[in-house]
Amino acid sequence: MEEIKELETKKNLEYRRDEHRIHLVVYHLIWCPRRRKPVLVGLIGQRCRQLIVTKCNEKDWQILELAIQPDHIHLFVQVWPTDSPAEVIKQCKGVTSFFLRREFPQLLKLPSRWTRSYFVSTAGRVSSETIQKYIAAQKRQ
Repeated sequence: MEEIKELETKKNLEYRRDEHRIHLVVYHLIWCPRRRKPVLVGLIGQRCRQLIVTKCNEKDWQILELAIQPDHIHLFVQVWPTDSPAEVIKQCKGVTSFFLRREFPQLLKLPSRWTRSYFVSTAGRVSSETIQKYIAAQKRQ
């Protein structure tokens, strides 16, 4: 429960800084169970949420939103510039598949936990129009 409370406080979208970078890398990711089976309910859905929150905390990824639906997952997450969307998906699918199949034997009926496909979109604090105007203004200087 402590992990979920921590999730509640990380809803702000701010630039992150480290020794050499200032960055804001945000992904909206969606993925679903094999054959889009509505299995992410009850204890399975709760455990799936815990596993994703734990993995994101471990990687220092900030979850802005996480919605677990019976047949798909939405994750809106701020990551480091070195983390690709494919890596975030791989980590989240990997940890949830391993532990959910181990803890809930009824999931062993499916050949694999997740489909290979996923949706990804990037997001940020400014629109692409604002960025284009900024770059155009820099060219004039």
